[in-house]
Amino acid sequence: MYQSVFRPQVFAGQRIVVTGGGSGIGRCTAHELASLGADVIITGRSIDKLEATAAEIVADGGRAAIKAFDIRDEEAVREAITAMLAEHGPIHGLVNNAGGQYPMPLAQIGRKGWDAVVANNLTGGFLVAREIYNQCMADNGGAIVNMLADMWNGMPGMGHSGAARAGMLNFTESAAVEWAPSGVRVNAVAPGYIASSGMDHYDPAFARAIIPQCRKATPLKRLGKEAEVSAAIVFLLSPAAAFITGSCIKIDGGSSLSAGLFGVPDHDRSVAYGGFHRAAPPRASLPEDAP
Repeated sequence: MYQSVFRPQVFAGQRIVVTGGGSGIGRCTAHELASLGADVIITGRSIDKLEATAAEIVADGGRAAIKAFDIRDEEAVREAITAMLAEHGPIHGLVNNAGGQYPMPLAQIGRKGWDAVVANNLTGGFLVAREIYNQCMADNGGAIVNMLADMWNGMPGMGHSGAARAGMLNFTESAAVEWAPSGVRVNAVAPGYIASSGMDHYDPAFARAIIPQCRKATPLKRLGKEAEVSAAIVFLLSPAAAFITGSCIKIDGGSSLSAGLFGVPDHDRSVAYGGFHRAAPPRASLPEDAP
């Protein structure tokens, strides 16, 4: 079973939506939440991935439902949230995880590519959060966790994603203020270099070349685990974070701290937390980054 550090059944009786829940960090988070008693509803565009993850959760003794739709389609989002509420009841938590990007210098990014990445990483998350707030949380309260990335010093090579993630941070802060009177907390997480299936969407040659550099650029000298991101998300959704809103937790091993100027020597002192019992390292990851 999932080796969560949180109290068993802490989310019993709660329904939590995880967008992009069919793979990567979303899949891991859905597993952990279900292991802690939540009824998870995982969403995405690929029905096959959603069904596979839901089957895993059920096999492990949890409860999971699926809903396939495109977060970039405003009407599809509205209809999907309406259907979820009608079928399952009030939604207590949202993990706005869905997103994606591709490496490309800014000078070569076309309007279509820019719009697609911004829609995936900013607009879609806004639409899902807005609909869940308007249709449910405005009256019942709840908690939302948005997904960012390590974009604090720019995101060269993925500037479209960096701009969208920075926008999501401001959306998080703005929503935290506007929705507080409804009892809704809105926070974010910003993963750094995580050994997740998302790495396999990049060109293999690019991934093989960049992953060793990611490890070197991280003071803890390794890639992160999906479970280490999930743990932060679960904390922000939990009662322990009842007085936290408008905040962002960086899960990046210190990579956002410009530590290169200090010259952190190579080491192996960082011990990873690999609580996800079904974790599968991306094909592009290094052997030492496997669970």
